[in-house]
Amino acid sequence: MNKEVPGRIISMIKKKCPNCHIGDMYTNKSIFPLGKMMDMPERCPHCGQKYELETGFWFGTGYISYGLSVGIVIALAVLFHLVYGFSWKDNSVFIFLGIMVSILAILQPYLMRISRVIYLYIFVKYDKGTSLKKC
Repeated sequence: MNKEVPGRIISMIKKKCPNCHIGDMYTNKSIFPLGKMMDMPERCPHCGQKYELETGFWFGTGYISYGLSVGIVIALAVLFHLVYGFSWKDNSVFIFLGIMVSILAILQPYLMRISRVIYLYIFVKYDKGTSLKKC
């Protein structure tokens, strides 16, 4: 049984358990319905890794989400500057602000989910033995 386990980055993008890289971290693969987008099982269905390591553990994801948002804003600002440019005379600053707020609002559900994944990957390391277990 030589099953290929995906690497760390691929597992994070697919929102898989940080311990085994096989079990899903979220009960719904999609962000819809929005009311259930953050629903997670208590433990990984494959290896049994506990997701909420301690009470209030997920509060730290705000820092991850903030960092990702700042990175997106910087990337958008550079792209906007290269394509259109910033000027007070033609109100391009306000156009940029509108575009930036719209894009961040659209990406917010995804940013919330991926922030949890990244945060958990910081604290839980991969265990090759758990990925070899049968489901």
